[in-house]
Amino acid sequence: MALNRLLLFIAFLLHIGLSRMSPARLICDRRLIQKYITEATDMEEQTRRCEELPLLTEPVQLPLVGFALRDWMRKTNQAKGQEVLHALGKLVDGATAAQREVRQGCGVGPLQQLYERASTFLLQLRNFGWQGQDGSQQPDGASQVAPERNPRRLFQTYAQLVRGKLRFLFQDLWRDWCAGDAPGAA
Repeated sequence: MALNRLLLFIAFLLHIGLSRMSPARLICDRRLIQKYITEATDMEEQTRRCEELPLLTEPVQLPLVGFALRDWMRKTNQAKGQEVLHALGKLVDGATAAQREVRQGCGVGPLQQLYERASTFLLQLRNFGWQGQDGSQQPDGASQVAPERNPRRLFQTYAQLVRGKLRFLFQDLWRDWCAGDAPGAA
């Protein structure tokens, strides 16, 4: 699993180049979050149509990513970032576990795409320094997970995370980090 993540990271760096890995680029181009929301919705829809996607033999621990907007707005960006990082980490772990079981059929491609996208967000958002040195710092709501055997729930959870907490986090960070003339600022 560690080797798989290392290889993904190296491929990612070679593909986009180090200069494009800036977290500011991720949040300052407001068109990107809409692209990611569309991708997440497409992955969710693709797996919904996949009739041969079996239940997992071992449940994965999925983060509960729903939230009350009023409570979310009261949190610091660091607390919000930690929650998103924790949720992404759980999704990466869940996708990895599901990939070990789903090795053929229509679920393979979307699971790989989910793993890659969640890993990419995880790598880029870690640049904000919201974790402790050892990476073990967890937000208050970090223990809120639910066991799940249906791999479709991975995609539903990811889409909900991107449409909700991640989108609102990006909006908050945009106000702090980005100039009003950034691409897609309108």
